[in-house]
Amino acid sequence: MRKPHILFAACFTSLLGWAIPVSAQVQWMSWEQAMERMEQEPRKLLVDIYTDWCGWCKRMDATTFSQPLLAEYINEHFYPVKLNAESRDPLTWNGKTFDFVRAGRNGYHALAAELTRGRLSFPTIVFLNEKLEVIQPLPGYKEPAVFEQIVTYFGEDAYLRVPWEVYQRQYVPLAQKKE
Repeated sequence: MRKPHILFAACFTSLLGWAIPVSAQVQWMSWEQAMERMEQEPRKLLVDIYTDWCGWCKRMDATTFSQPLLAEYINEHFYPVKLNAESRDPLTWNGKTFDFVRAGRNGYHALAAELTRGRLSFPTIVFLNEKLEVIQPLPGYKEPAVFEQIVTYFGEDAYLRVPWEVYQRQYVPLAQKKE
């Protein structure tokens, strides 16, 4: 009896994938893929540090990162990276290799700790510049409208010349810029 439901769910899921244009989805890559791309064409990085058990991380994927204009902006201005804070794979950054660190029954990835300046909480979005220097780690779930302001602040290099409070007051949403 359950097989028709499974077949329907599989068909529906595949149809949803076709309905959303690829450009309207964040094109997540691994840390290694981003490092390879950085050698060819330097760009800022947006690193989503998450864990598999984090409910707020899943919510941010489902709400914030699923917004088409926001996804398009992220893809154009950043290399978007998903970094599992509990990954056991060694990762290299600025010539140094970072590994999984055991802590009790679990542990964390040393690169996640380094990027978040030792303040592991999930999700945390970390922005890096074209030289792979940390601009800012931002812990916690962000609603789409709030995150749009944040991502454009860093994406347009406004953080280098305009205080955040001024940028927020003057911000024009992406939807209005497209009109």
